[in-house]
Amino acid sequence: MKITRTKAFKVFFNPIWESNPISGQILGICSALAVTVQLKTAIVMGLALTFVLACSNLSISLMRKLIPRNIRIIVELTIIATLVIFADQVLKAFLYDISKQLSVFVGLIITNCIILARAETYALGNPPLLSLLDGIGNGLGYSQILITVAVLRELFGAGKLFGFQVIPNSFYAAGYENMGFMVLAPGAFIAIGLIVWLQKTVSKE
Repeated sequence: MKITRTKAFKVFFNPIWESNPISGQILGICSALAVTVQLKTAIVMGLALTFVLACSNLSISLMRKLIPRNIRIIVELTIIATLVIFADQVLKAFLYDISKQLSVFVGLIITNCIILARAETYALGNPPLLSLLDGIGNGLGYSQILITVAVLRELFGAGKLFGFQVIPNSFYAAGYENMGFMVLAPGAFIAIGLIVWLQKTVSKE
């Protein structure tokens, strides 16, 4: 059997493109607008959410037969909140400057609809390994969109990537100007809209 036909492969790779949580399911848009002004904050946010999503999926799947149905949301939120606090404290300990730039958005991962959606629709009904792969796949799909949007916004909005000048000074001397609207929320909306359009077009073909 080819690995591409296995259920584990599909669970892992489908969220990266075909059913991407942002461009395919239109979830998690708020953070995509808020943390993509700079590439480094987008990468860290993507890693933090991937960690929380993968670990929460795994934990909830391991406990799925023990969690009473009438309090499952409370249990899920408790697990997610614990992981978010852990991720936030790690960032403050090792990446304090980026943690300050992300401000409250790491803490708000607990309200990200992607996390609870995967817990409710997948982790509660599937075994641990598949749930872990689903969490990692959705986290990487989310991170992919964040990084793409951040590259577009920082490059065209500030002429930089990772804070380093990318567009040569000769371009500015010739009359080139940064697109100021790209560092604003409308710039993120436009970038996400272009990604959604590209995905739909390629999928149809």
